[in-house]
Amino acid sequence: MRRHRISRSAAAGAFAGALIAGMGLSSVAVAQSDTDQGGAAQVDPNLQIYATPPAKLVYSLHNDDFTVRVRRPGGPWRDLYEYNIKVDQDRPHDASLVQFDFRGTVEVAVQKNNGDFKRVEVRPGRNAIKTTVKGGVVFFTLDRPRNLSVEFDGDRLGNLHILAGEPIAPPAPGPDVVVYGPGLHVPPEGAASFPAASNQTIYIAGGALMQGVFQPTKVENLKIIGHGMFLESDQLVVQGSKNVLIEGPTFLNPTHGSLACSSSSQVRFHDVKAFGKGAWSDGINVFACQDVDIEGAFIRTSDDSVAIYATRKNGVGDTRRVRVSRSIFWPDVAHAMFVGLHGDSAKPNTLQDITFDDIDVLNLDEDDPEYEGAMAISAGDTNTVRDVTFSNIRVDHVEEGKLINLRVVYNAKYSTSPGLLVDGVHFRNVSYTGSGWAGPSIIAGYAPDRPVRNVTFDNVTIAGRKLTGPAPEILEVGPYVSGLSFK
Repeated sequence: MRRHRISRSAAAGAFAGALIAGMGLSSVAVAQSDTDQGGAAQVDPNLQIYATPPAKLVYSLHNDDFTVRVRRPGGPWRDLYEYNIKVDQDRPHDASLVQFDFRGTVEVAVQKNNGDFKRVEVRPGRNAIKTTVKGGVVFFTLDRPRNLSVEFDGDRLGNLHILAGEPIAPPAPGPDVVVYGPGLHVPPEGAASFPAASNQTIYIAGGALMQGVFQPTKVENLKIIGHGMFLESDQLVVQGSKNVLIEGPTFLNPTHGSLACSSSSQVRFHDVKAFGKGAWSDGINVFACQDVDIEGAFIRTSDDSVAIYATRKNGVGDTRRVRVSRSIFWPDVAHAMFVGLHGDSAKPNTLQDITFDDIDVLNLDEDDPEYEGAMAISAGDTNTVRDVTFSNIRVDHVEEGKLINLRVVYNAKYSTSPGLLVDGVHFRNVSYTGSGWAGPSIIAGYAPDRPVRNVTFDNVTIAGRKLTGPAPEILEVGPYVSGLSFK
């Protein structure tokens, strides 16, 4: 996907102003854009279909593997724009993505445009979405917002991702409100990123395409909300800031990671979606932060879905009180949930009070033993990692890799010293369906004075078998491990 740089025009600004006025936000600051008539105001506020990209991008961003439509029950079918996304660094492939917002109930129709099919699956499977097929078109009903993968004949590379969200209302007018309407946006002339300041609310409307990101630095009380998209952008990093909310955006094919916070506190990443195949294309990174809440994410990237570190890059210090919940992870490479590798060997750090809850892992693929693990703790750089909980975790499929990888390590590529301690890790209501071929999980310390201790397994099932202790091909326990318990 090539970058398309455009100049702003008076006509584009006038259109954006008319759109915002139609939304009842006449006094809000409006960011200019280049857009097309697809940005017209929504007809049904309870079913929001977003603008297609501007004419000059409509073909370059499109994937025609599927035709997707949505409607209110009994109403007219409405077309969705099928975005092309890149997945899987190991086997690069084009996949499809659509998004819309709704309240109540909607019907979705998916037509596969290339070849016949024998079966279709909508994941995560726990949603139990029933499909019917009529005339080669797949139909199903949604009664609440969901993020889904639709797969034909087991094809997990050329699949369709559906982002069916809950509408995010535009903010009330005010001097500290900025709106980016449907259309293509670039940073101000000469700037590397879009501006963001303390006490602002920045609204990125559905259909807004951002060619660049925000880089909030030393700000407080900032909100960046809305279902717009960032295209091939750099990583959005919340740096040295407090009380920041990022809610709703989608990151398509980021150049190096999607979203991060560094040396910040009271940071909330809600309803964020990220898709990419690039190297180091992590979904969300946490560097030396406190009180971080990640909720409702859907991340498919070719590196860690969520990685939580201490001192790293511009983040300095401990990491405490991080909660990750109600999310879907699909690491085409590396880990789904990863804690502990980076810190400061000279001034040892602690990572403490970290929770992963209500998580679906749709797929895992990693063939380097150093980086395997859907749920992984690798304490390095003299870090202490304590009080970590993995609860209500469902792993659908493993191509290659481990379900659990819990170790104190010295990573020859990244570490400056081995980790110090892993203490107090709890696995509760964790299940792996057995689809695919997972290698044995592992728990191991590094040395007598660099151990792993106090790990509990409560209702952990692997291929229908409850884990009751170490077992060949399921769980290996290495040296310097104490305090294991199974329930």
